Amino acid sequence: MEFTKGHGTGNDFVILPDPDGALDLTPGLVAALCDRRRGLGGDGVLRVVRAAKHPEGAALAGEAEWFMDYWNSDGSFAEMCGNGARVFVRYLLGTGLVTPSGGTLPVATRAGLVRARVEGADVAVEMRRPRLHDAATATLGGLTLTGAAVDVGNPHLVCALPAALELAGLDLTRAPEVDPSVFPTGVNVEFTTPGEPVDGTDAHVLMRVYERGSAETLSCGTGACAVAAVALRDVGRETGIVAVDVPGGRLTVTVTADSCWLAGPAVLVATGTLTPDALRP
Repeated sequence: MEFTKGHGTGNDFVILPDPDGALDLTPGLVAALCDRRRGLGGDGVLRVVRAAKHPEGAALAGEAEWFMDYWNSDGSFAEMCGNGARVFVRYLLGTGLVTPSGGTLPVATRAGLVRARVEGADVAVEMRRPRLHDAATATLGGLTLTGAAVDVGNPHLVCALPAALELAGLDLTRAPEVDPSVFPTGVNVEFTTPGEPVDGTDAHVLMRVYERGSAETLSCGTGACAVAAVALRDVGRETGIVAVDVPGGRLTVTVTADSCWLAGPAVLVATGTLTPDALRP
């Protein structure tokens, strides 16, 4: 089995080329691939398959040639992954599966169609505009925080820390407790503090995230979009540009009247072959 390893601000993925959808990818194999001691290690798996060859991508085959089949590191599915989409596009371009045209590149995902563009070393993807809805709480140890629930194609809960608490001091080795009636399929929980002003932006936020199905990660693209939408709301804006610093680097989120652009570095670091049988428990 061929693979490539890539990351976007430290959010890392095992990329598996499978143009015709022939690979027998199972939850157990995905979890084994993402194991950081016995496998390749990663926050998730990106299977590169033609939209027409995947049952969840076929409806978008007329608009996008490629479907991003994204799996969390525990073998579960996710609707969308912003950093994954950016790394996915970097792979398509780097391997010649698509040719740069100077315009946007469409990619099919479980959350619908996303468009991407290359901006030098960065890749930007256009996703749905974040939608803020109910308030909800997350409990971490003895700390309960109220946050904003945000839909970015997948569910998020954005919780601002009180001024007396440091972001670096949070223990994210365990999943925050949330109300299952509000989040029946689980939720990504972001914890934030304000950052110093950054030129050319309307807000600057520092963020850590616990992703459902993957635990704490160094970065979460859809989480950055959710955080940006809340940050803009808090300064009385509906649109604008937000710098979001995650442990793996900086992402720039541009929220417009009808969409959201997520931009940042996307890097391919290794290619090779692996023996699937050696990964099975």
